[in-house]
Amino acid sequence: MSDFAPDKSDAADRLRRELASVRGLRGAARAEAPVADDRATLRAWQAARFARTYADLLAAPRYAAAASFFLSDLYGPADPAARDEAVARSLPTMVRLLPAPALDTIARAVELDALSERLDLAMVRAFRRGRPTGELAINEVSYAEAYRAAAERTERERQIDLVKQIGVALDRLARTPMLAGALAIMEAPARAAGVAALHDFLVRGFRAFRQMRGAAEFLATVEARERRINERLYAGDPQPFAGT
Repeated sequence: MSDFAPDKSDAADRLRRELASVRGLRGAARAEAPVADDRATLRAWQAARFARTYADLLAAPRYAAAASFFLSDLYGPADPAARDEAVARSLPTMVRLLPAPALDTIARAVELDALSERLDLAMVRAFRRGRPTGELAINEVSYAEAYRAAAERTERERQIDLVKQIGVALDRLARTPMLAGALAIMEAPARAAGVAALHDFLVRGFRAFRQMRGAAEFLATVEARERRINERLYAGDPQPFAGT
């Protein structure tokens, strides 16, 4: 099924699969208190890196809302475990309420969550090899070492692909006639069904991307910078984030 015409049953199946994966990963992390603390430290460092890399977009009136949305919802340090539990409880209702493109967008977002969770946990374990105790010390050198040790390059490329796909999907939703009205109508049923967090995710993304009036330049900038950073990290560049 093409990205332009997502199949609702396929999106629902992918959402179920990725949700089960991410819940398992987060459950394992929560069971180990030091791992959970280290993961929070790592995610805070990564969010700060994103804010530095995209300081220009965060300061640009046209792009600030979308950049902030990416920072809070795709790169942010918060643990969306509560959202995962809400989705698990109300998945049948969500599948009934949401149109196929919106459900597909959420499925991609949860897939990105699952992949990022797996890679972050692998990075935490890489940091701890040889340094089993003490505060997690992260700088550009140690981050690059853990980044390379934690994952194959193809997994990082998939992570970037998903970020772009979510952005493209949100941009397409923002161009959909009457979607703003549909989202407003859905708000009360979504809250009653326990999927308010997902509805809010769609509304925030829709508003941020509609404000841009075309996301091509924004998404191209994010993709180019992330791919350049990824190349530098795997190449062993001593300053992988410089000039981005």
